[in-house]
Amino acid sequence: MSNVLNMAGLDIADTLNQGCMCRTLDTDQLRQELERDASLQGLAHDIAISQPHLFSNSVVFLSHHTYLEIKASIATIERVMQLPAYKTLALQHAPAIAQTSFGPLGAFMGYDFHVDTLQSPPQGSKLIEINTNAGGAFLNAAVARAHRACCTPMAEAMNSYVNLDTLEQTFFDMFVNEWRLQRGDVPLRTVAIVDDAPDAQYLSPEFELCRQMFEQRGVTAFITDPQKLQWRAGQLWYHGAAGVTAIDLVYNRLTDFDFSAPVHQALRNAYVAGDVVVSPHPHAHALRANKQHLVTLSDDALLKSWGISSDDRANLSNCIPSTQRVTRELADALWAQRKQFFFKPVAGYGSKATYRGDKLTKRVWEEILAGNWGDYIAQEIASVGHRLVNVDGVATDLKFDIRAYTYAGQIQLLAARTYNGQTTNFRTEGGGFSPIVVLPPMAGTLADTLAEHTYNINQPDPDAKPSYCPTPCAC
Repeated sequence: MSNVLNMAGLDIADTLNQGCMCRTLDTDQLRQELERDASLQGLAHDIAISQPHLFSNSVVFLSHHTYLEIKASIATIERVMQLPAYKTLALQHAPAIAQTSFGPLGAFMGYDFHVDTLQSPPQGSKLIEINTNAGGAFLNAAVARAHRACCTPMAEAMNSYVNLDTLEQTFFDMFVNEWRLQRGDVPLRTVAIVDDAPDAQYLSPEFELCRQMFEQRGVTAFITDPQKLQWRAGQLWYHGAAGVTAIDLVYNRLTDFDFSAPVHQALRNAYVAGDVVVSPHPHAHALRANKQHLVTLSDDALLKSWGISSDDRANLSNCIPSTQRVTRELADALWAQRKQFFFKPVAGYGSKATYRGDKLTKRVWEEILAGNWGDYIAQEIASVGHRLVNVDGVATDLKFDIRAYTYAGQIQLLAARTYNGQTTNFRTEGGGFSPIVVLPPMAGTLADTLAEHTYNINQPDPDAKPSYCPTPCAC
């Protein structure tokens, strides 16, 4: 085994994250992945111009142990969420539209983790939040395949936990299953991919990838603003340039989780009447993504009263940072200990109106306590992972978090977001979506092959090219 594995007591994944600054993204392969269909020509160029920091040139390495931790945490949370006691509590204050389940589970659940194994002792993987309309899956599938083209060891590693070549079929099968859970064996004919001003959304390129996925498999798909939808005669209709089309299923990307905005009235009416299948939907969000649930999932006494096993409770205690509601009664104590917490709105999304305690001002704190931005939680800070990358020849330390895209409790894909700043963003040079490489469980195999050729972490040389790279990967 290479001596590099023993540097500073780091494991293989840490060593690679801190020492391997290979830029493994094959941009030509990325263009091919993004433009597989003639209708997608120019997509890669448009992304390069309008979203230059969407994709990172580097991968993020994850140990097999951490992968199993994340997998077990998700499975445990999913088990708890099936309990009648949990459902009753979760839906207690949910809006009326969220009380009913029509059958679908909710496409593209997102479990976001911080993983920091550089601490002593290591903190392991910590769940930060759960999302019901997690974006980026199609883009991450494409960029993962583009990184895989770097070399044979990378190609083997990228497919270690998921088959990247069949991911779009996996995504399609998920939507078909959502459809069948509500409509049975009736054929799925049309899909509307719905968001407010979809062309203006930062992740709008993946709407095109999603549309092409459906079209390639014989399902007509439209990308639309909800204002182009109309509900009448027991059907949701899309008014497009080519005429009016009945919509069977809506892939919902709205952040108006209960469709309460007036411009979403047609979609709301059709959903409540059961006249269209929607995924993800208000019931899934109320049951899973409200950040108040992190308070529940970190309350060991409550979980014990529900009869949850000691093993599952220990798993939840290890993976979910201590979380509590922000109240006037706790205000003084929380303010005094604010540097230990991240403050988040219960109904928030996309890091909006979130505050790290050491950056919190007294004025903002009073606004939070006044309830001007809705209810808040205080979540114990979970330190982030770090990835050393090559930015124009300079060794640059970036933070990363990990998103697990799941369906029915099963991981479909892992991806990292590398960044600098208080929260994840796509404004960091050298940052963006980064594929996850899950290393094998045992040394002496692929992990050694990669680690033996990594850079010396004490004297990184961004200009050097490791001897194992058989292709020009711009190391």
